[in-house]
Amino acid sequence: MRELGLKSLIRVKKYKSYKGQRGKIAPNVLQGDFKAARPNKKWATDITEFKVFGNKLYLSPIIDLFNGEIISYELSEKPNFEQVVMMLKKSFKKIPNQTHLILHSDQGWQYQMKQYQQLLKEKGIIQSMSRKGNCLDNAIIENFFGILKSELFYLNKYSSITQLKQDIKTYIKYYNNERIKLNLNGMSPIEYRANYCQN
Repeated sequence: MRELGLKSLIRVKKYKSYKGQRGKIAPNVLQGDFKAARPNKKWATDITEFKVFGNKLYLSPIIDLFNGEIISYELSEKPNFEQVVMMLKKSFKKIPNQTHLILHSDQGWQYQMKQYQQLLKEKGIIQSMSRKGNCLDNAIIENFFGILKSELFYLNKYSSITQLKQDIKTYIKYYNNERIKLNLNGMSPIEYRANYCQN
């Protein structure tokens, strides 16, 4: 790269929501097995932060480990619990009750909240948590954040949070519907899911 005069876009340090143990820590049910044989069997979630001229924007999505599809997401200018609740309620509309899917996260304070854990329990979702200090335990969603920032955020000079919000919404729609992946046989996440359901 040095010989060719190439420079890489550096991925900045991720937002860390962990603030010590505040509630109940769930076991690591996922155990690093990021492959899912069918849709809505294993989901993962996390939060990432964007900075624009001293202002911050937080993205909280859920990703399906079957095809890398963003199931639901919520954008907020503050990392509050309401953001996570709204994201969950959007995702719940896409699945029936008692599916017993696994929803994996880190040990962030949001995921230790009794209200969060109760919402999962009522829907019949099994909670799973990474071990503290092991970023590889949530690699799939971390990879999505890296792609989003490399292909959108780092390539544009944002002057407002409003514009960034709109562009993230547009990007996620593109990511789900149009962005092809080699590990999905050259299909987009939604195309891959549709192909699975037809077979």
